[in-house]
Amino acid sequence: MTDRPWTAFYRPGARTEIAAPAYRNLGDLIGSVAETFGKAPAFTCCLPNGMNGTLSFAQVDEMSDAFAVYLREVAGLNAGDRVAVQMPNCLGFPVAAFGVLKAGCVLVNVNPLYTAEEMAKQFEDARPHALVIVDMFADKIPAATQGHPIPNIIVTRVAEFFPVLPRGIVGLVQKVWDRSVQPIEIAHIRLPSALSAGRAHRDSGAIEVEKYHQGVGADDIAVLQYTGGTTGVSKGAMLTHANLLYNMEQSMDLLSGLDRGKETILTALPLYHIFAFTVNMLAFYWMGSRNILIPNPRPLGNLKRAFENYKITFMTGVNTLFNGLTNEIWFRDSPPKHLKFAGAGGMALQASVAEKWEEITGKPVLQGYGLTETSPVLTFEPLGKTRPGTIGIPVPSTDIAIMDDAGNPLPLGETGEIAAKGPQIMKGYWEKPDETAATMAGEYFLTGDIGYMDPDGYIRIVDRKKDMVVVSGFNVYPNEVEDVLAAHPGVIEAAVIGVPDEASGEAVKAFVVLKDTSVTPEAIRAHCKEHMTAYKVPKRVELRDELPKSNVGKILRKDLRAEEMKGA
Repeated sequence: MTDRPWTAFYRPGARTEIAAPAYRNLGDLIGSVAETFGKAPAFTCCLPNGMNGTLSFAQVDEMSDAFAVYLREVAGLNAGDRVAVQMPNCLGFPVAAFGVLKAGCVLVNVNPLYTAEEMAKQFEDARPHALVIVDMFADKIPAATQGHPIPNIIVTRVAEFFPVLPRGIVGLVQKVWDRSVQPIEIAHIRLPSALSAGRAHRDSGAIEVEKYHQGVGADDIAVLQYTGGTTGVSKGAMLTHANLLYNMEQSMDLLSGLDRGKETILTALPLYHIFAFTVNMLAFYWMGSRNILIPNPRPLGNLKRAFENYKITFMTGVNTLFNGLTNEIWFRDSPPKHLKFAGAGGMALQASVAEKWEEITGKPVLQGYGLTETSPVLTFEPLGKTRPGTIGIPVPSTDIAIMDDAGNPLPLGETGEIAAKGPQIMKGYWEKPDETAATMAGEYFLTGDIGYMDPDGYIRIVDRKKDMVVVSGFNVYPNEVEDVLAAHPGVIEAAVIGVPDEASGEAVKAFVVLKDTSVTPEAIRAHCKEHMTAYKVPKRVELRDELPKSNVGKILRKDLRAEEMKGA
């Protein structure tokens, strides 16, 4: 362990070193917490019109037990088999995710907004044995599984586990009014039916669900969380049970003023994103909090009824969410009265946004920093000790070093690559040992971000080593977008960079050289929309006669970025 001057800023009672997590694995955690909080509400899904459904800790525990039995006894999965879960924030998410973990299987989080093409790439790599998907997106399954079928398809819906009347109304609207749910043309089972089948096996055979995860150790993989990286090639970060359990405790140890069993957290960030998964779902479940799930936070008016109907004490978000809310008249007129503070991650929190938020709510936004590969939290701002322009201080059991290009530590105050060591660092990339080795400098994980550390331990990011673009907290990898652009018959070559954007922090900009001069920027964007989810589609397309290249013919994105900054 290196010197840790930042521990002087920890709250009283916070641990500087976490010797071991409180639980052996996540399956143990889920059942233990449910025993403590029983009939208290655990998850509430709130729709824009206020319709809602709620599951207690006991109900989530029982349902996830039944799903674990379904996976093992009916679907025939074994420990370590992968299960993809692809749905927005809804009651089915914790039931499915917790069931996967209790079954001793590996959870594969999938963005529900992915196109069939994007789904296919992730499925091909992860090779899941089962898929739990919301009905709104089930029509993409045939194309997404062509060539690598998934044997078990379980379909759920946004209003699953709501009371009968609102569930029926929502279903009718989706099928008849907005036609967001199409007929499902593949063999599948509905999630409630899967739970019923699991219960039947559990009750008839006296099955003890605990046996499935009894042999699951701290170093076993819990989640395959997909990320890009410096190459832009999609990789599954292998996050172990220990990684997530440690990070859950590391995050909560720095937060003061929270009471077990008394908090209500708003979850507008998607649970398939690692920040919301670890902090919102796992950590606040462990705290016995009530979690208000928002299936779709866009437009921001979708959050209005949740703020009106529930006493929100904590929420997480990205800069764009906080910025957007401060510009909503209804939010400014009636800010949340019970809020203690908010947590920001996923992208840089702009100082002006933080100031405006605190001015309206009277409470601060605490900024954190991390990556998918770090489960994700590495640093966090302590309450009452925030410092503008920083990403806070390292969480317990975490060492941060600033490295030069050769992987050697630099003195305090010097700028280099931020590297981290701690129990939350991933086991590695799924089936990519070379990629894993490339991210390590001895025991330290190289983040790809450039920054420096103040003498007392606060860390500042000054630039990004990676070419990755962060759009509203979501990672966009230029190689992927460039591949789609290059597939257009009228395009010779293309390059993609991130440019500043008031609404989303950064936006994707494409520079394109055409072979067919009749092709318009609008046509290029339309082509991208067919193959990628919306946040990856270039917001701006600039047509060029040629692109800057190195002497070996490599397109120089850095030159394009320099041009863009000069123009700005």
